[in-house]
Amino acid sequence: MELVIAAVVAVVLAVASGAICFRFGISYRKKIAEAEITSAEAEAKRIVDEAIKVAENKKREALIGAKEEIIKSRNEAEKELKERRGEISRQERRLQQKEEALDKKTESLEKKDEILTRKLKEADEEKEKIAGIHKAQIEILERLSGLTAEEAKEYLLRNIEDEVRHEAAMLIKEIETQTKEESDKKARNIISAAIQRCAADHVAETTVSVVSLPNDEMKGRIIGREGRNIRTLETLTGIDLIIDDTPEAVILSGFDPIRREVARVALEKLITDGRIHPSRIEEMVERAKKEVDATIKQEGEQATFDTGVHGLHPEIIKLLGKLRFRTSYGQNVLKHSIEVAHVAGIMAGELGVDVTLAKRAGLLHDIGKAVDHEIEGSHISIGVDIAKKYNENPEVIHAIEAHHGDVEAKTVIACIVQAADAISAARPGARRENIESYIKRLQQLEEITTSFTGVEKSYAIQAGREVRIMVKPEEIGDGDMEFVAREIVKKIESELEYPGQIKINLIRETRTTDYAK
Repeated sequence: MELVIAAVVAVVLAVASGAICFRFGISYRKKIAEAEITSAEAEAKRIVDEAIKVAENKKREALIGAKEEIIKSRNEAEKELKERRGEISRQERRLQQKEEALDKKTESLEKKDEILTRKLKEADEEKEKIAGIHKAQIEILERLSGLTAEEAKEYLLRNIEDEVRHEAAMLIKEIETQTKEESDKKARNIISAAIQRCAADHVAETTVSVVSLPNDEMKGRIIGREGRNIRTLETLTGIDLIIDDTPEAVILSGFDPIRREVARVALEKLITDGRIHPSRIEEMVERAKKEVDATIKQEGEQATFDTGVHGLHPEIIKLLGKLRFRTSYGQNVLKHSIEVAHVAGIMAGELGVDVTLAKRAGLLHDIGKAVDHEIEGSHISIGVDIAKKYNENPEVIHAIEAHHGDVEAKTVIACIVQAADAISAARPGARRENIESYIKRLQQLEEITTSFTGVEKSYAIQAGREVRIMVKPEEIGDGDMEFVAREIVKKIESELEYPGQIKINLIRETRTTDYAK
């Protein structure tokens, strides 16, 4: 098409050129122009013919390409159509197979439905027969047993109730045992942590005081002419002076530790001074009293400082200081009270209880021992009266009252003080007892445990903190073990005095022996 247009444009230009030349040319060029025009027309015709041929060729090529494209598209469409028809055929086959499977399942379900209907009908018939047989059996059972159905039901319910009650008791016992084990484990952890975190020194002290002398000649000076010096010292202090063959030593004996300390300090001052006569003795005793009073106050204040317990009445602080000179089973009561305060504070911290209040109760739990030799009554009742007199916290008063189990512990603080007191008293080396009393206590422990019927052997072990008991299996059953252990515990608690606690371990063992010959 472009060639045709170009040819046309060329013709037009040629015609235009010829016309212009014709108009403006001269006559002699007319023939030349006409010849050129003729030649141009021929050329134009030739160009037009060639353009037409080229156009027809292009048209033919375009038609051929279009036909090939159409054929290609048709082939692709036919191929796609064929694939879709194949997919449709496969789906139709699958649907047909599924339909056939559903038909088979439907037939199977119908058959099963018929079978179930028949079986239900047979089951109903059998149920009616069983009901008739059951009714006849009940009538026979009622006639044989002499009980109606309701009476038999009540009897069965009673039996079942007894069985359930027994199982419930066993379950409760198991739960209690598990709870006890878990609580014991937790308590042991807390107590172990408290013991490990609190280190205290224990010093065994005697009930008498010994004063060293520079030489034995000092004994005569202490006695004085006709014994006037020793009589004056004994009269002023209320302490007995024992002057015997013990070399370079004088023994002071008295039930009051404060007065014994006054006598010791006064005698040491007299020995240091060297002037020993009644007036000098009186002067030194007065000085010793003031010095001991100052020591008592200082010891009480130091105890409150060490434990972090503040706000105590001055008289209670003074009583705490007096505990410095009081011993129990060889254990210093003030050091014991400080240790109980620390242990109680640690345990209270572990349990989330008021630490300050626990320490206060632990420090004051034995306050009655400061004056128990002056006032009638146990140190517990005296301590309660003192605490009430100086308006102590009610929980502290209750802890003092309950720390030996005289009354039931109703607060956590009281339980903590009980445990802390037992821990401090049961520490190895905390308390002193002679070998005779120790052996006697172990013998009493074994005698108590072997006095029960069915006990074969009994052994006190762990320094008397555990007793292992062998029982006769033919006389004591498994169900009686707990009862026997409880009775043994009650008898030990009522008849024996001991520090800490004693573990009762019952062992029941069955053995069978035979010989192969």
